[in-house]
Amino acid sequence: MNQLRRHHISFRHAFEGISNAVTTQPNFKIHILFSLLAVWAGIYFRIAVYEWLFLSLTIFIGLGFELINTAIEHVVDLVTKDYRLEAKFAKDTAAGAMFIYTLGAILVATLIFLPKIIIFLRFRN
Repeated sequence: MNQLRRHHISFRHAFEGISNAVTTQPNFKIHILFSLLAVWAGIYFRIAVYEWLFLSLTIFIGLGFELINTAIEHVVDLVTKDYRLEAKFAKDTAAGAMFIYTLGAILVATLIFLPKIIIFLRFRN
């Protein structure tokens, strides 16, 4: 029973962390918006199961990266409020990782949706 209580507490903390990101981090909200748009597009274009797999992984990994980026920013702010080059490097590196991930997500979305959009536009004309 004690083990179950610990898991319950862990889940509660995890949901509090996600809730904090949703309410305080504009980039997390943007990721959710684009994720919902991608899911809508996937439904609209009736993407294949393997495309759903790539899209789902892209969405969940991206949201996870954004949470890690937010955690790094909070830890750096906890360590120092003063300007320090090391703190800047830590935050910039985390932001850089998120940027590289975003480029990959754009590539995935382009590979999945661009052919479908082209076909859609051809049939409309």
